[in-house]
Amino acid sequence: MKVLIVDDDRTLADVIAFTFKREGFEVILAEDGELAYQKWETEHPDLIILDVNIPKEDGFSICKRIREQSDTPIILLTVRSDEEDILGGFQLGADDYITKPFSPRQLMARVRAVLRRSKKKNPTTVRQVGNISLNLNRHELSFDNQQPIQLSGLELRLMDCLMINAGQIVTSEIIIDHVWGPQGGDMDMVRQLVHRLRLKVEKDSQAAINNVPGLGYELIYKK
Repeated sequence: MKVLIVDDDRTLADVIAFTFKREGFEVILAEDGELAYQKWETEHPDLIILDVNIPKEDGFSICKRIREQSDTPIILLTVRSDEEDILGGFQLGADDYITKPFSPRQLMARVRAVLRRSKKKNPTTVRQVGNISLNLNRHELSFDNQQPIQLSGLELRLMDCLMINAGQIVTSEIIIDHVWGPQGGDMDMVRQLVHRLRLKVEKDSQAAINNVPGLGYELIYKK
C-alpha cells in the first residue's frame, strides 16, 4: 500500500515516513502543495497524510482539488484546534484530522480506522469491456490482461465514461459532465484530455478513440 506524506517540516515528515515504512507502506514525500498534487496524479497513493499549512498551495485547497476527482482517503495534519477549521476540512472532503503534536501510535490508529471505512465504502471496482479492463480504484488500464497502464484522475474518468457508453458516440457535453461535473470543463479541455488518453490507449493498437466530427467520440475495441 502506498502513502503520500505532505509536510514542509522535513524532520516530522521523516518521522511519519519511518512509522509507515515500519508498517509495510511504500512512502512518497512532498513538501508543498504544488508537488503534492503532482505526486498524487502520477503515483496514485492509497492514502494521503496532508499538512494544512504548506507552501505554494495550502492543504485545504489540495484536499478540495483531489476530492473533486478521487475518493483517496485524506487525513489532515494541523496545529489548529479551532472548530471552524476542523469542520471546514471535513466539508472539503477530508476523512479525518489529527492535531499536532501527536504520537506515531495515535496516527496509525487513525490511519487504520480510515482505511477500514474506505474499504467498506469503496470495494475494488473493475470495469470490463471487450479486451479492456479498467481498475477504478488503482487507476489502471489494461488490455488482454497485459501490463497495466497508469492513468491520471482525469484520464481515468474519461476512460470510464467511454467504457460505460461503449459502442455509442459520446458527446463532449456528456464527457464534461462525467469528468469535471456540470459546472466545469470546456471543449478545449476535452480535446486536450482525449489527446493525452489516446497516447496511452492507442500505443500498441489495442484500442482507439475515434473522433466523430460534429458529434463526439467513440471507443473502438476488440470484442
